[in-house]
Amino acid sequence: MTAAGKAEKRTLLQPHKRTGNPIIPYLFVAPHLLFFMVFVGYPFFYGLYISFFQYDFLRPDATSFVFLENYAKLFTPDSVQFPVFWNALGNTVEFVFLSVPPLIIIPLILAVLLNTKVPGRNFFRGIYFAPWVLSAAVVGLLGFWMFQSQGGLLNYYLIQMGIEAPRWLSSMPWAWVSILLITIWWTVGFNMIIILAALQDIPAHLYESAAIDGANSWRQFVSITIPLLRPVMVFVTVITIIASFNLFAQPFFMTGGGPAQASGGGATEPVMLRIYREGFERNQLGTAASMSFLVATIMILFSYTNFRLFRTRE
Repeated sequence: MTAAGKAEKRTLLQPHKRTGNPIIPYLFVAPHLLFFMVFVGYPFFYGLYISFFQYDFLRPDATSFVFLENYAKLFTPDSVQFPVFWNALGNTVEFVFLSVPPLIIIPLILAVLLNTKVPGRNFFRGIYFAPWVLSAAVVGLLGFWMFQSQGGLLNYYLIQMGIEAPRWLSSMPWAWVSILLITIWWTVGFNMIIILAALQDIPAHLYESAAIDGANSWRQFVSITIPLLRPVMVFVTVITIIASFNLFAQPFFMTGGGPAQASGGGATEPVMLRIYREGFERNQLGTAASMSFLVATIMILFSYTNFRLFRTRE
């Protein structure tokens, strides 16, 4: 080896020293960090601060420090907050169990169907994804005008066909059915796009090899598609659970949380709507903040448990 070659080899083996200003990488992160601290970090810690007070937004001088009393109210059966909060939390958990399976299974089926080379597949992809661009308020109002008993679009056509129309928004279980249907219509396209992108990343030669070995379409789906989609399905499941826990606009606009229950609260009142009413209608911001942190803790435990159960082992 020549002297020049040896020198080049030594240069390649030597660790490269970083040049430039070390602050530059942090400057790229700074805008997002600033946005996060202003709109997420500060509200989080301020909400935690409020949860320790009997907080009166309209009369700051009447605010008093109560430490954990707001949290204790949520576990004291004699308190005003106890029945309505746990009723709302129970409604939310019920909605999670009702909505998450169809919001996983239906997008998976649609993604598999639209991953084939069928004519017009891009048109149908756009049709299924289009509702996702609507705001929650628009979706809630659309659901109200579609499912309301007097003059609602669905009941109008049911009556025209001679079918007895149920009171969708004021009777059970039809109130939950109407909220569930409008939610699936709204969000199914988003999950479908995520799963479809993951399907397109699966190498085609795996299916070709399986077909040569005699595997039919169902065996290929079970043995190739599902295992390789596992990380994406975990992600979709987690974000769907979180989204369902944050249910607010649909019952707010469609049912108002009703129909009312004798034990307190509404039959379709989710916990986010209860927190809103506790803080902004009853002016009990301290209790509302404690409800928020308790719900956040439950959501974190749900997400952690889901990752632990379905994580991919190396």
